[in-house]
Amino acid sequence: MRVVEVKLYTRITRQVYGARGSLVFVKTLPGVRYGELVELDVDGDVRLGQVVDVSQDVAVTQIFGSSLGITPGKTTVKLRGERLRLPISIDMLGRIFNGLAQPIDGGPPVIPEDYMDIHGEPLNPALREPPSEFIETGISVVDGMLTLVRGQKLPIFSGSGLPHNKIAMQIVRQARVKGKEESFAVVFGAIGVTFEEAMYFLNELRKMGAIDRTAAFIAPASAPTVEKLALPRTALTLAEHLAWKHNMHVLTILTDMTNYCESLREISAAREEVPGRRGYPGYMYTDLATMYERAGRVYGKKGSVTIMPILTMPDDDITHPIPDLTGYITEGQIVLSRDLWRKGIYPPVDVFLSLSRMMKEGIGPGKTREDHHPVFGQLYRAYADGQRLREIIAIVGTESLTERDKKYLEFADAFETKFINQGEYERRTIEETLDLAWDLFSILPEEELAIREELIKKYHPKYRSQK
Repeated sequence: MRVVEVKLYTRITRQVYGARGSLVFVKTLPGVRYGELVELDVDGDVRLGQVVDVSQDVAVTQIFGSSLGITPGKTTVKLRGERLRLPISIDMLGRIFNGLAQPIDGGPPVIPEDYMDIHGEPLNPALREPPSEFIETGISVVDGMLTLVRGQKLPIFSGSGLPHNKIAMQIVRQARVKGKEESFAVVFGAIGVTFEEAMYFLNELRKMGAIDRTAAFIAPASAPTVEKLALPRTALTLAEHLAWKHNMHVLTILTDMTNYCESLREISAAREEVPGRRGYPGYMYTDLATMYERAGRVYGKKGSVTIMPILTMPDDDITHPIPDLTGYITEGQIVLSRDLWRKGIYPPVDVFLSLSRMMKEGIGPGKTREDHHPVFGQLYRAYADGQRLREIIAIVGTESLTERDKKYLEFADAFETKFINQGEYERRTIEETLDLAWDLFSILPEEELAIREELIKKYHPKYRSQK
């Protein structure tokens, strides 16, 4: 595969000091730059690499593959004078690639429309348009209570053994924007996944009806570290091309960003950098921000880039550096609950730990429905009352509960089993989600609803049946 458009071999050195893992240490030449591409020739076997650190005497090069056989005196290093650029095209939709955008689906090579730097171009903050338009995922708990809007970055915090991969594929299958006239695409990236997970993603992508509007990038656990580090930037580069050049609304799903951060820590340790919290490099926040901040909308452009990174929290610890730093960068989070998963609830979303900071901008008349915001608030209040009563009856039992209390307990059970709980292949429109919430409100006395009377008269099942 051609990675760059033009090759410029202006500087050559045979001085290789040694190799450690995927890192090769070579003599620094005048003008060498961070991120510059290099080619290492080992007795005719040419391998591509990238400069990841430069000092006065040594340039550290990261190899896209194995460093086996690279030894001092036998390796010629050619510096190209340019950074990594990938061939990008709208024809990549419907295809499956590795982390460096090389096809792995048996199809032909991509005929590029352009060659783009995987690190992207800095976006003028003054040109950013605030996210405000609704994306329908078809999942009630997300659409109803954690609404995703175009241009937002909303991560999913999961744990080992929880169904984040199934949720990711369900969103890929079901996500769409309101309005038939708008182009919508999904860019999916899987980082450091096992063979079993990789086969699951590949099989799901091949059999789903959404494959024609989906581009997938997969770097399995056996892939070189540098490929895992490149994959999210490769995926986002395609997303930006589709959004800014083809005016498409692009949803980018990246799983599992924990594997990305582990690769970052591995490279940091090999470079003998001073570690930060729990051994992760101190620049991990900045590194993640350079990717997440590529989400957004731009004045004068019809397209948008929305990012949903998925990460597994080690030991379900939400204070771990990876989810902790991610939460500072993104606009909320969707947190999965192991307790709900044990109850057989799918998707097991903990609505109390979850938050979408851009939700209020993407709901209401003309976007979802006029009753969305009051329904959202009432669901939270009623479910919180039910959860509080569950804690009380664990101590004093149910004998002392009033009839009102029993209604709220019934509501909490129904909220989990009917509203949160949903089939893996079940798609609900936002109207169906809001109508389902009103069906749950019928469990409660009408005077308990903190919703305007005209909305109750319009949407409550008691009055709907009379029309």
